[in-house]
Amino acid sequence: MKYAGLVIVLVILALLVMEFNSRTAELNRLRSEQEVINARLLSKKQTLAALDAQIAYATSDAAVMKWAYENHMARPQDYVVAPVGAIQATPTPQPTPQPTPTSINHLMQWLSLFYDAPTPAPER
Repeated sequence: MKYAGLVIVLVILALLVMEFNSRTAELNRLRSEQEVINARLLSKKQTLAALDAQIAYATSDAAVMKWAYENHMARPQDYVVAPVGAIQATPTPQPTPQPTPTSINHLMQWLSLFYDAPTPAPER
């Protein structure tokens, strides 16, 4: 009888440990799921804050004035100026001058090579 009681206590203890282990695993799973949901919630809050800032700007006077100026509207005290483009004139092409071939005396070329003197200007 003594051993039967001990076996029953051990079985109950094993069942309790298994239940505790499963509850701990469930707790860990729920905590990791909570972290994922908290990250998504933070992302949604940041998106909401950005959208609120856009709504605040869109309903401001500065946004209305910017939109009006972009659509060529003016306030009563503004002077409306319409730029006029310049008349498009086609430029006349200028002919490029062709270089004329010049001849230098062979003796002068040899002398300029030996004495390192500049080549004299060719005669025209």
